[in-house]
Amino acid sequence: MSDASGHEAPGPLCLVTGASGYIGGRLVPELLEAGFRVRCLARTPAKLRDHPWAGEVEIVRGDVTDPETLASAFRDVDVAYYLVHALGAGRGFEHTDRTAAQNFAREARAAGVGRIVYLGGLTPRGVPDRELSPHLRSRAEVGRILLESGVPTTVLRAAVIIGSGSASFEMLRYLTERLPVMVTPSWVRTRIQPIAVRDVLRYLVGSARMPAEVNRAFDIGGPDILTYLGMMRRYAAVAGLPRRLIFPVPVLTPRLSSHWIGLVTPVPRSIARPLAESLRYEVVCDEHDIADWVPDPPDAPLAFERALALALQRVREAKTTTRWSSASVPGAPSDPLPTDPDWAGGSLYTDERERTVGASLQALWKVVEGVGGENGWYSFPLAWAVRGWLDRLVGGVGLRRGRRDALHLRAGDSLDFWRVEEIERGRLLRLRAEMRLPGLAWLEMYAERDENGDTRYRQRALFHPHGLAGHAYWWSVAPFHAVVFGGMARNIALKAEASEAKAGGAEAGQAEGSRAKAGGAEAIGAAGNGGPAPASAPPPASGAPPRGE
Repeated sequence: MSDASGHEAPGPLCLVTGASGYIGGRLVPELLEAGFRVRCLARTPAKLRDHPWAGEVEIVRGDVTDPETLASAFRDVDVAYYLVHALGAGRGFEHTDRTAAQNFAREARAAGVGRIVYLGGLTPRGVPDRELSPHLRSRAEVGRILLESGVPTTVLRAAVIIGSGSASFEMLRYLTERLPVMVTPSWVRTRIQPIAVRDVLRYLVGSARMPAEVNRAFDIGGPDILTYLGMMRRYAAVAGLPRRLIFPVPVLTPRLSSHWIGLVTPVPRSIARPLAESLRYEVVCDEHDIADWVPDPPDAPLAFERALALALQRVREAKTTTRWSSASVPGAPSDPLPTDPDWAGGSLYTDERERTVGASLQALWKVVEGVGGENGWYSFPLAWAVRGWLDRLVGGVGLRRGRRDALHLRAGDSLDFWRVEEIERGRLLRLRAEMRLPGLAWLEMYAERDENGDTRYRQRALFHPHGLAGHAYWWSVAPFHAVVFGGMARNIALKAEASEAKAGGAEAGQAEGSRAKAGGAEAIGAAGNGGPAPASAPPPASGAPPRGE
């Protein structure tokens, strides 16, 4: 669209909250593709800087729970996307969600925002709010707060979202793939209307252009109504797995279900429990009015099997752009208790290791950036596995989150039970622990040159204890550091040296082959000019055509 002077008019400005999360991280490029300008609100802007779209958006620091940070973020905004929630934050998350939504609604109205778009949860028909799970009740309350804000609002209500990396997809995938025979809770027979993530994104983008008189909620779902049992069986069929034997029993409560899901899948119990509680209810769309404002193309909404096939394809091709674990897990490093004495905190324990590496900086950095996931942690695998298992037993994320990409990391990525806090390509990787700990922990890995110009690997584990429990924890695990961290530093150095030696051997082989070919060419040239062939020229192999033919 052009203005009166013939210049291209800038597109509407969208404010996106939750851009580091699963939906937000995928929505931003869709908005840019549709011609919108985008401003992202983030508590930690550094988490977004490595996204491929980071250079095309404005990133501002702010927090929906802190209204003083919102006024500048809303300046000149046309459409504001509310894609944050306190799921997994523990007790009090309903109050946090309520306060955050009220702050957002108030500041959006004061700034003259044209529309708010919110993605909430599909609530069961005829069930009073007081009987809903806390998760669904909070989602419904946030929707009401935004609809009553005085700003035209679109609330999209979805049940299970199917797409590579989503929490719902991870639950379905791991339960089905890892358990050929399972005893399941009764909610696996509850009817659900899942929706493909690409349809959710299409509705989110289309909602930005709704006229001002539209202020309502819309149910969004795919064309299939299934039970969770049926979803698992269809997943097995699409993934090429043998038919699963599933036996529903009535005794598994949502709390027990969350333990079961947490042990089998990468989804932490703090997230699994509200998801399991939500699945107790039938969540089926009452209407499809959204199509009046955001028309469906001929091939949409996507069928469940098609959504599954696309999700599996993206996972297998390592194209998972964002994952459910992209959003930080609040409280994963335990917060200090108010009962701790003041003198109990303030310490910083460190474990430092250094090694000279007989390889280039590039070879060393490649190993450093490749840690975790399938590559492991280069020392005492059993110790890392046990630590991950213990973390999951107490509700942590464990080791099963893996990596977003097998080769490359970016700030904000989840990496097993760590998160990439800082990355300076070719030099520094800093990881922050998200395992359950009585304190805060980091692991730093450096690739650098020493004063002699040699490649040097430097590694630091840091721990800031919270209270007496934190001090006791450090000293209880300190005896194992020589094996775990010492072995890690040694093996990373050895891996870099071995990789470079292997690459060097391959290059030497190629060079030798090139020289042999060059020698043969010289011999042919000499013979063709009537000169004698060099004595070192090998005779033609038996059965080979004569030279020159």
